[in-house]
Amino acid sequence: MQRFILLTNILFQILNFVEILRLDLAMSTPTKRVAFHTMGCKLNFSETSTISRDFLLYGFEKVDYRDHADIYVLNTCSVTENADKEARKLIRQAKRRNPDSSVAVIGCYAQLKPDEIADIEGVDLILGAEEKFNLFSHLQTMDLNNETKVIKSKIDQVHSFTSSYSSGERTRSFLKIQDGCDYTCSFCTIPLARGESRSDTIANTMKVARKVAKTDAREIVLTGVNIGDFGKGRKETLFDLLQELEELKGIDRIRISSIEPNLLTDDIIQFCAVSQKFMPHFHVPLQSGSDKILNAMRRRYRSSVYKNRMEKIKDFIPDACIGVDVIAGFPGETRDDFLDTYNFLNSLDIAYLHVFTYSERPNTDAVNLKPEISKEERARRSKMLHILSDKKRRFFHEKFIGKKRPVLFESMKNGKV
Repeated sequence: MQRFILLTNILFQILNFVEILRLDLAMSTPTKRVAFHTMGCKLNFSETSTISRDFLLYGFEKVDYRDHADIYVLNTCSVTENADKEARKLIRQAKRRNPDSSVAVIGCYAQLKPDEIADIEGVDLILGAEEKFNLFSHLQTMDLNNETKVIKSKIDQVHSFTSSYSSGERTRSFLKIQDGCDYTCSFCTIPLARGESRSDTIANTMKVARKVAKTDAREIVLTGVNIGDFGKGRKETLFDLLQELEELKGIDRIRISSIEPNLLTDDIIQFCAVSQKFMPHFHVPLQSGSDKILNAMRRRYRSSVYKNRMEKIKDFIPDACIGVDVIAGFPGETRDDFLDTYNFLNSLDIAYLHVFTYSERPNTDAVNLKPEISKEERARRSKMLHILSDKKRRFFHEKFIGKKRPVLFESMKNGKV
């Protein structure tokens, strides 16, 4: 019996010694630093934040992408050629800051052009749409050996939905409710980069929303590629989700990020008009005010439908803020087509424009359309639309001079909001 007690004490002392060694090693080993940079849309921001939490859980220190780090993660966009160029620049900058760092590239550019990224010196790991949420595991288990690893599924094999939300960076949280797109717009690569339209159940989405409500966030922004498609394939709709979110406790405001005009139903508009949480803000992509160009773009509406949606919003919410996406210089867009777009936008009671200068994207049908519009003419048309946007924005802002509205303070500095 005494021998058993003695052995037990010795074993206990050994375990204590091992634990002390482990703690000493942990304290003597410098904390690894990881830096993230997100390009593009709100959806990317929600996914970057979710991926970064894996690193924080295992003791990594999150630093600014401009700082010295052991691991750099770039979440890319590929909407335009300029986005691709910017991604390549950011990759090279990271490696210059720390030549011994590991550089991982995820996002749409990584899914669409992994070989192009792999040719950039210093890239260690490239993950496609299905694999990016396992980034931490890949970095911990792979032997990189100065050789770029590409792990990417074919886009028609991407079916899973991974819930995501941003946290800790701002008063708003971007909550991912949908991913992918089944539309085949002739200019767009997003279906090739993100796959088919898919979403979670309302029950699971509400679980994630309640997690967000326990953070410092005061506002939720619903994000996705085509959020009006929420619930597709199930007996659930975006309108059903909005009604559930209205009852969410701990969040003051909810905002719909962007929704296709053909999916912006009367029910949604009327619901937002009486909601205590949903903001009177709609971002509705138009792309062109010319029906001829809308047809060439393979958009699922015409200008009359769009105008009807704008009028319906203003009928129920006169002070609503409406933002519009528009593309300048699409192939085949004549001067008259552009003027149709300009005059159509000018006639609408909207608040601002997001102007995109048309950019040829590989593997889209639009690259084969003729005639091409010169880069100079595209720039000229974009400038005209930017000027129109400035006028619309100023007119919208001036409508509220002298009026009182509830606001959400986003930050404080020197004791001031």
